[in-house]
Amino acid sequence: MWLAIGGLIVERPFHKYCVTGLISAVLKVSNMAKSQRSLNIIHSVLFPTQNFLNQGQSKSARCDDIESLKSKNCTEAKIESPHGSIKIDKNKSVTNRKKDVAEKLKPEQITQIQPQKLTLTLRSGEPQTFSLKFKRAEDYPIDLYYLMDLSFSMKDDLENVKNLGTDLMREMQEITSDFRIGFGSFVEKTVMPYISTTPARLINPCTGNQNCTSPFSYKNVLKLTDKGDEFNRLVSQQQISGNLDSPEGGFDAIMQVAVCEDQIGWRNVTRLLVFSTDAGFHFAGDGKLGGIVLPNDGKCHLEDNMYTMSHYYDYPSIAHLVQKLSDHNIQTIFAVTEEFQPVYKELKNLIPKSAVGTLSSNSSNVIKLIIDAYNSLSSEVILENSRLPEGVSITYKSICKNGVVGTGENGRKCSNISIGDEVSFEISVEAQKCPSHGKPETIKIKPLGFTEEVEIVLKFICECECSKGGEANSEKCHEGNGTFECGACKCNEGRIGHLCECSKDDVRTEDLDANCRKDNGTDICSNNGDCVCGTCECKKRDNPNEIYSGKFCECDNFSCDRSNNQLCGGHGRCECKVCICDANYTGSACDCSLDTSTCLAKNGQICNGRGDCECGVCKCTKPKFQGPTCEICPTCPGVCTEHKDCVQCLAFEAGEKKDTCKQNCSDYLLIKVKDRDKLPQPTDQSFPLSHCKERDANDCWFYFTYAIRNNTKEVYVVETLECPAGPDIIPIVAGVVAGIVLIGLALLLIWKLLMIIHDRREFAKFEKEKMNAKWDTGENPIYKSAVTTVVNPKYEGK
Repeated sequence: MWLAIGGLIVERPFHKYCVTGLISAVLKVSNMAKSQRSLNIIHSVLFPTQNFLNQGQSKSARCDDIESLKSKNCTEAKIESPHGSIKIDKNKSVTNRKKDVAEKLKPEQITQIQPQKLTLTLRSGEPQTFSLKFKRAEDYPIDLYYLMDLSFSMKDDLENVKNLGTDLMREMQEITSDFRIGFGSFVEKTVMPYISTTPARLINPCTGNQNCTSPFSYKNVLKLTDKGDEFNRLVSQQQISGNLDSPEGGFDAIMQVAVCEDQIGWRNVTRLLVFSTDAGFHFAGDGKLGGIVLPNDGKCHLEDNMYTMSHYYDYPSIAHLVQKLSDHNIQTIFAVTEEFQPVYKELKNLIPKSAVGTLSSNSSNVIKLIIDAYNSLSSEVILENSRLPEGVSITYKSICKNGVVGTGENGRKCSNISIGDEVSFEISVEAQKCPSHGKPETIKIKPLGFTEEVEIVLKFICECECSKGGEANSEKCHEGNGTFECGACKCNEGRIGHLCECSKDDVRTEDLDANCRKDNGTDICSNNGDCVCGTCECKKRDNPNEIYSGKFCECDNFSCDRSNNQLCGGHGRCECKVCICDANYTGSACDCSLDTSTCLAKNGQICNGRGDCECGVCKCTKPKFQGPTCEICPTCPGVCTEHKDCVQCLAFEAGEKKDTCKQNCSDYLLIKVKDRDKLPQPTDQSFPLSHCKERDANDCWFYFTYAIRNNTKEVYVVETLECPAGPDIIPIVAGVVAGIVLIGLALLLIWKLLMIIHDRREFAKFEKEKMNAKWDTGENPIYKSAVTTVVNPKYEGK
């Protein structure tokens, strides 16, 4: 959108402060600003175009797009349209350096990102895009701090770390000639229940005959140094300690390593923190177990290289650690045992530019782990930006190795970058509105884990150029009662009106309001505007294309009738709530087309001669006809049946109209063809054509087409009839006889099957009764023995 005020046109974001010279239009513009709509404003000078605004329009109505302003007779020569710009303030080239070259550069002399400082002038809605180059420098210095868990379970690991300094120095020479190493250790907070606070356990927390040092939270053993033998010597003097619980206080140690830059000795180079442990970690909230409730303050509390506030401050949260590690450009390598790999991999996902390596049970592989993790971290560059001002957005596009392009979140990073590789990013910054204070803002972009950054100063086009040359107490503002600025009067205190012609002290509101009521009604400015000095200034709507106008703001261009959800049907313009239709359209919503081409039937007649064309749509006058051109008649007899008799009598001298053929069928044009393939096809004609198949009294079929062309009934007919052939008696008789024989055989087979089944059932029944029969085994009742036995009654057995 643009704002035209007078004759000079300036484009800028539309906010409260943009319309201070718009007299009493401030209220309207303020309401628009509250709706958080971002607009570009153009002002035009008043004197060359005195009649630029319609009656009732406020000066804020000059806000519009260029084409709309031109349509209102605001010439392009009067348009001032400032655009944003990019100025590179510092553009030092990236460093091309090799470690085998004798030249020794200081870290601050090495440049990996270009440019280093820019100034962007932003106009609302117009993004400014610049290119940022990153090159991973060769032989770039590295600071590595080894932070080790010295709880009792790490006893065997300590033995392998004692020679880490010189061994790691030797390996890192392959990567950089400027390498420094430091060492620190941690155990746990020195309060219950993390450690035993009995006097004996405070001296030696280990059980049995183990000789352990007193428990501590964090100790900075060795400041970063390039002396590997010094590392070995001091680490060899370290002793294991002990605590009670399994999780350790490593987060306290990481926080102190990050924020105590001077004590640790960090330089502005690649900073690596190796965190070595075989246990989990405590985090924010766990301190309550020991009565510690104060949140970690994120400040350095090292005294004599010992963390002294572990009993006072809680463990830091993960988010707090992420912030501090990012602020101090520290890349973290978690060297942990296999058991705790899942835990620290989840932690890695929350901490940008960190890596996890699997530590062997005795830390024998720690050097390889560090080298691999460093290569993984340094092969990826991820850009991050500081907090953006309100209303400012930023987008990234990466052009990585081998031309791989990334957008969205992938536009922030490039992977698989080797030493000496160069990648670039296209960064777009856009402002949706000006900051409330209107002052320049500064944001910074940097690659994660690197100290270098790009400083970007943001300036905003929030004021019109013409406002800088305002004419104070101008005669154009009613006898010098205002400042003529951007073609409009900015009234002095106590003055109101378009030209500051009214004084608040000299007129009463009632008198002014009377001039703003239409037909002495009760509504001021039809409730669509404000009465300013007896003149209606119409309100602005959220949609800039919707405008109130008229002396009493009684008109608008958006309340007209709609059709198909479009104002004036999309075929006209709305003026004072009435549609002004385009040519060939009429109706209250311009929804009635006067074009009859949509009503033409295939025969060239309007609505097939059976209806009227109204608003481009056929209204069929005969109820039995329907369709878009009244050509469909579902209840009409078929065309083929209707013309069958005439075709039959003309072509074959048969049918019901054989005797009256000349009288009833004289208007037909009959054309005979040899076969059906010669009949015309519907796709070959520009007029309706029907294909017909009818049967005569002898059951013979005849084929024809029917069409109306030039008001003549045109018929194409196949000259030969298709009659069915007579029946063949022999096959029929043979088939009947064969059928009877087959049916007889089938019946015999069925009877034989039933008899077999019956006999088997009877035999089974006989067998069953035979088995169940019982025979009498007594003597024959008519049998008489031939022997008679007589007992002597006198016999006494003597």
